[in-house]
Amino acid sequence: MLWVKAFHIVFIASWFAGLFYLPRIFVNLAMVAPGSVAERERLVLMARKLLRFTTLLAVPALALGLWLWLGYGIGRGPGNGWMHAKLAIVVLAIGYHHACGVLLRKLADGSSRRSHRWFRWFNEVPVLLLVTAVVLVVVKPF
Repeated sequence: MLWVKAFHIVFIASWFAGLFYLPRIFVNLAMVAPGSVAERERLVLMARKLLRFTTLLAVPALALGLWLWLGYGIGRGPGNGWMHAKLAIVVLAIGYHHACGVLLRKLADGSSRRSHRWFRWFNEVPVLLLVTAVVLVVVKPF
């Protein structure tokens, strides 16, 4: 079980590293001058590659978490309300990941009307999700 936990943590950290950086690329994309085609194409390519890589990291992170939850029974039974809250955070993280893909498509085709300031705030969401999940797992407040 400790091996599964260790790799779960590694893949979660890696997945979130991608979720931390991808919106930073979005900030730069939102700031590209209208005539800077080469810069826009370079940033879109970087964002697409990072999204693809981040998705590949999310799959084992989620699979290993499911293995811990269902296979070893971690967080099941009475007194494990923290796990329900953590699972809600996981669903929000998956939704955020999906939203990044949608935003990237809009940025790539030029239909996004979001400002770089909006993307700067959007970039803070995964930090809040990760901090909340870690506190729930370590402290188990309920």
